[in-house]
Amino acid sequence: MITCYLKYVVDMHKIPEFEDYARRWIPIVNRMGGTHHGYFLPHEGASNIAYALFSFPSLAAYETYRSQMAGDAECMATLELEQKNRSIISYERSFMRPVLE
Repeated sequence: MITCYLKYVVDMHKIPEFEDYARRWIPIVNRMGGTHHGYFLPHEGASNIAYALFSFPSLAAYETYRSQMAGDAECMATLELEQKNRSIISYERSFMRPVLE
């Protein structure tokens, strides 16, 4: 299993727009073979940092998901909405693997 860890810098005045974006991605990832662990929005501390975590069985499965995104109407609509809203300033993507027992 591989977990994608995303750290976002978001426009603190556009948190509702980012939350809408987040709510749209959770079912997309799940539908396309991943397991979304949720988005985590600012509450205390930094007001412009958010996180997301989702897992795929392997890096190859994640790469399949990435290639399928380009032809998926729901993915494209979500990305286009974010381009219009501009709630995300930047993001960092890292991949991690769990240590179990």
